[in-house]
Amino acid sequence: MATLLHIDSSVFPASASASRAVTETFRTTWQEQHPEGTVIYRDLSAHPVPHITAHAHTAGFADPDAHTPEQAAAFAERLKLIEELERADAVLIGAPMYNYTIPSTLKAWLDNVILFGRTSGENPSAKGTPVTVVASRGGSYAPGTPKEPYEYVQNYLTATLADMLALDLDFIVPELTMAPHVPAMAELVPLFETSRDRAFQDAATKAKTLAERLAA
Repeated sequence: MATLLHIDSSVFPASASASRAVTETFRTTWQEQHPEGTVIYRDLSAHPVPHITAHAHTAGFADPDAHTPEQAAAFAERLKLIEELERADAVLIGAPMYNYTIPSTLKAWLDNVILFGRTSGENPSAKGTPVTVVASRGGSYAPGTPKEPYEYVQNYLTATLADMLALDLDFIVPELTMAPHVPAMAELVPLFETSRDRAFQDAATKAKTLAERLAA
């Protein structure tokens, strides 16, 4: 059966997180299709991975037999994350927008798993693996909106996940999530509700379609 790597990075619990709510819908639907399958779950807020260090970085370009003890220990942590990605048949990532970009915990995960000559480069080891990113945001950064130039989440994740890791990338974008909580955004609540409902529907549909495709 298929393996899903599910990563959440919101600092908020599921009851207060748009991205967690949508990834939970995706994961639940996936598990309904694959009751005997495997889910590898990482909550990067509750259990952050190490930020990249000089030892971890240089170890990726050195012969393992020549690693110093510090390099060996640091690279072992990177290797766990890399192997999880390589084992996955599909990847699900919750990526809320904080200050125009992704949480630092998610950036740390990416810095660990992007390894030239293995996961990136000429023949990326996880090439073609489908990845669904739930890119929630408090406002709207869609084309044509005033804040379009500040959309650094989808642009950055396209560069890393699609271009560097060669994953098959798809986005679900719940937007205007602050509208119910900010009086100045009250008139945008109907648009938020439409976006939220579409995100939940997309999550369920995409999870089911992907599960059926992998099972075929």
